[in-house]
Amino acid sequence: MDWIERHEICNFASSLTQNVLTVMNNFVLDCERMKYADTGIYHYCLNLGRQLLSSLDQQSQKLTFYAPETAREVVGTDNNFITQKAHHKFLMPSLGGYDLWHATYQNTSYIPTLNKKVRVVLTIHDLNFIHDDTKTATKKAKHLKHLQDNIDRSDAIVCISEFSKKDVLNYCDTGNRPIYIIHNGTNSLNTPTLSPESYRPSSRFLFSIGVVTMKKNFHALLPLLQQDDDMQLLIAGRDDDTQYLNYLIDLARDLGVENKLRILGSISENEKAWYFENCYAFTSPSTAEGFCMPVAEAMSVGKPLFLSNKTALPEIGGNVAFYFSDFKPYQMQQTFVHGMSLYKESNMQAAIKKRGADFCWEKAAREYLDVYQSLL
Repeated sequence: MDWIERHEICNFASSLTQNVLTVMNNFVLDCERMKYADTGIYHYCLNLGRQLLSSLDQQSQKLTFYAPETAREVVGTDNNFITQKAHHKFLMPSLGGYDLWHATYQNTSYIPTLNKKVRVVLTIHDLNFIHDDTKTATKKAKHLKHLQDNIDRSDAIVCISEFSKKDVLNYCDTGNRPIYIIHNGTNSLNTPTLSPESYRPSSRFLFSIGVVTMKKNFHALLPLLQQDDDMQLLIAGRDDDTQYLNYLIDLARDLGVENKLRILGSISENEKAWYFENCYAFTSPSTAEGFCMPVAEAMSVGKPLFLSNKTALPEIGGNVAFYFSDFKPYQMQQTFVHGMSLYKESNMQAAIKKRGADFCWEKAAREYLDVYQSLL
């Protein structure tokens, strides 16, 4: 056997050894909450999932989506997929061959409790229920018990903000589990387009978006319309609380601004992009946020940001946003007038876009993959 033949044999053997040593790690991304369209967690699952696919080491990592059948085409029909079923709350599907389950919703009922070989990463978005005055102590305790059970099953915890992490440490027992903070990314805005059926405002407008519930505090914005005859308020998002929606409309009527308020309901991604691109300012007076992705979306187009100073919003808005220190009409009006003046005088658009660029799904996906790999 000559030298060339021996060299080729050695290379072939080395290749075989390397292939044997290469272990394929199989991750499951729980996207069960994608059954609720037009919500923050829907877009969280979709954007993180897509970026994880792009960031995987194709030689050693594989991602499978666990989601309702309605999400199959959205996440990609060519991708690995486990169809979520209601009975999985009681009996999870076989997870043989899978190494890690990423539970993307803190109070999920879909988690591999029996198969201890599967490592679990639990993302905790917020503990908003703790701060919700409309919930009874009994209901809060029930939610907290469920969350604690999920924490007990997890091997690592990810919080989407410092604020969320502080709440978790205050109200939960995390034991010796590692806790990471991974900020959400900015959802890429589609081509700004209105359809013939879309509402097209005839004057400048404030834009706000979120599920229409009391905790979003949209009604606090109505006094801003009283000081400007040529400004509307557009609120987009699914109606989750008819009682609150009626209260919002009734209050607008009492304040004499009912003609300046427009409730858009659920909107398309193209419509959302148009409203972000063309709004006078973005507003979020919410009193319960673990992150608030619309803030980052507004940053991506450099819009003035007017936020409440509650929960995680100051952490996300940083020094490029203006904050309502309380919700008294005069105070809010003063904050808005001063903020718009400063935004124009200081040409803040570039600084806002720069901060928005820090919230990147590519970065988030890399950090999640690092957490996955640390457990295997």
